[in-house]
Amino acid sequence: MDSNKPILDSIIVDASCIGNPGPVEYKGLNLWTRKVIFKHGPYAGGTNNIGEFIAIVHALAYCKINNLNLPIYSDSQTAIAWIRHKESNTTMLPSEKNKELLSMLERANKWLKTNTFKNEVLKWNTAQWGEIPADYGRKI
Repeated sequence: MDSNKPILDSIIVDASCIGNPGPVEYKGLNLWTRKVIFKHGPYAGGTNNIGEFIAIVHALAYCKINNLNLPIYSDSQTAIAWIRHKESNTTMLPSEKNKELLSMLERANKWLKTNTFKNEVLKWNTAQWGEIPADYGRKI
């Protein structure tokens, strides 16, 4: 495997959040075909890290359901660390606005604690490969 290039047979995820907190959405694509596998949101009152974390868990669950052992790339070091620890570590306070998103976050945490997976969760090398192709293109 050439570490100078991403593994094409993989799933790439990204999230977008306008503001902090703000509306957050996330999606997952097949890197080879660029086909959207899932896309959800926007959900009110979120953060980019929460969106990235939920996107990774969504990709892991998708792979488990479909019996796929594909690597999953994210450009979020924080979300990947949360996956390793099998729990998010957000300081987001619950409110009526973010109730749906925090419910999803709780389900993602529970999924990680009650499931196993063989998929590698890898850091997208933005410096070498450019923006992750799942990027929403909204950076300022």
